Amino acid sequence: MLPATHPLSDGRTAGSRLVRALRGDRPETLPVWFMRQAGRSLPEYRELRVGTAMLDACLDPALASEITLQPVRRHGVDAGIFFSDIVVPIKLAGVDVEIVPGRGPVLGAPVRSAADVDALGRLEPEALAPITEAVARTVAELGSTPLIGFAGAPFTLAAYLVEGGPSKDHIRARTMMHADPETWSRLLDWAADVSGAFLRAQVLAGASAAQLFDSWVGSLSRADYVGRVAPHSARALGHVTDLGVPRIHFGVGSGEVLADMATVGGHGDAVDAVGVDWRLPLDEAVQRVGAARTVQGNIDPAMLAAPWAVLEAHVRDVVRRGGTARAHVVNLGHGVPPETDPTVLTRVVELVHSLGDGTGLGDGTGLGDGSGRAAATGSAGA
Repeated sequence: MLPATHPLSDGRTAGSRLVRALRGDRPETLPVWFMRQAGRSLPEYRELRVGTAMLDACLDPALASEITLQPVRRHGVDAGIFFSDIVVPIKLAGVDVEIVPGRGPVLGAPVRSAADVDALGRLEPEALAPITEAVARTVAELGSTPLIGFAGAPFTLAAYLVEGGPSKDHIRARTMMHADPETWSRLLDWAADVSGAFLRAQVLAGASAAQLFDSWVGSLSRADYVGRVAPHSARALGHVTDLGVPRIHFGVGSGEVLADMATVGGHGDAVDAVGVDWRLPLDEAVQRVGAARTVQGNIDPAMLAAPWAVLEAHVRDVVRRGGTARAHVVNLGHGVPPETDPTVLTRVVELVHSLGDGTGLGDGTGLGDGSGRAAATGSAGA
């Protein structure tokens, strides 16, 4: 049960565009936020981060809170996304991991045997104190704007743990899945409980929604996802089920398992919303996940560097296709590229907000003459 002072309990965020949409009530104005909106593309972020390592920034409550708030102030998005990293909970559980600039998370030693899994430590509640403090600070500043908590899905965490760092195809992880299924299952259970505890701490501290992020799910066959990964994702999400917050499930390259992500492979309660990457048209995604699910996405991040006319037409097309869902949270199909001009993101927010509830764009005839010009774009125009 959520505390009485939680933003969903006291009414601050219960009627927000984001929460309404996630719960299936299409608001009069489309909600929009961006994955990785807090961070690399903002000059104020880069200035604030000078001399501070990534994981140190994540674990400094004042710094993490300020970084979370920056894009909300600048862009007018409908939600903050907690500034952290998917490897933060495993670091708090004692895993030797650092984020190497230009490469990503790198472990001191990979986890590749039953003994290695046995040696993994517990994530003690007191270790999460910097996270709960950062969330509480942020929520106090956000007011009626909801904060989204997030965590990495067990498969993505296990892929990093087994590979020892980033990998293109996650061969070692997928080999362990089949060669030593018992050890694999124990590793993913550990990852699920660490991620779940991380997610629960954010929600109890004030986050109004929770997103499970599976970066590497696209490397899996459907059979492997449903049989050997989804049960553990369900376990991670289960850590917040009793709290009643809306839950979003997102994966990169997830088209073949999108319907399974909506139901978490049938191993747990279905999620409220499914994030869709840029590869799959949003109306087709709606057909795959069904009418009982909100969709999130799926502007192609590459379009952010295209001429405005091209980007505007693309955003309108995404919104039109999302109009077939019960509700739509506009977002990118992945994260904001670091070289993105922040003013472009602000213009996208203004454009989305000018499109009402997103259901009035018809069959595409309202997309204009190819120039990207259309009525009612607000201050998103030139």
